Amino acid sequence: MRRLHRPPCPNPDALRTNYKHPDNKDALLRASHGKCMYCESQVAHIYFGDVEHIRPKAEGKYPHLEFEWTNLGYCCARCNNAKKDQFDETCPVVDPYSEDPGTHLLAFGTTVRHKAGSERGAITIATTDLNRPELIERRAIRLTQLQNALDACYRTSSEAIRATLLAALKEEGAADKEFSMFAAALINANQPDGAL
Repeated sequence: MRRLHRPPCPNPDALRTNYKHPDNKDALLRASHGKCMYCESQVAHIYFGDVEHIRPKAEGKYPHLEFEWTNLGYCCARCNNAKKDQFDETCPVVDPYSEDPGTHLLAFGTTVRHKAGSERGAITIATTDLNRPELIERRAIRLTQLQNALDACYRTSSEAIRATLLAALKEEGAADKEFSMFAAALINANQPDGAL
């Protein structure tokens, strides 16, 4: 999960009655780079994606926030279905649009872990099922590809070629890439300067 920036609502008039209005949904999709705000899976190429209510709109929860722009995000059906209307105000799920998830979560191999002492990180992982088998498998494929590319970089004897290849690989950790939190962690661990 990476920090996202929610743009201003493009169609506030439509938001008053339809939180899924195409203009507004598209803005959320673009803000998340077509990825689920929680698991970072590319969504747009295989599914329409869901407009997620960070604080659930269910009766007895937060129905007054159903049409509130700052309560909406873009996510996949799997994370949305896992989360349902779970939300504890005393230990809320991490909201990547309003805070840096890196404060609570980290990539550890192919799994998401909570940082030591972060109950919010732990609850986010459990509530959205961020370590479901299918995600771990997809992350493993992505990380294997990146590891193979990194190995190729370090097999060359040319420092200039290595530097060029490593610079190109850094882009694989950019926020618009699938599973970028994991890619950035792997690439960062293999950078001579140690920073992405």
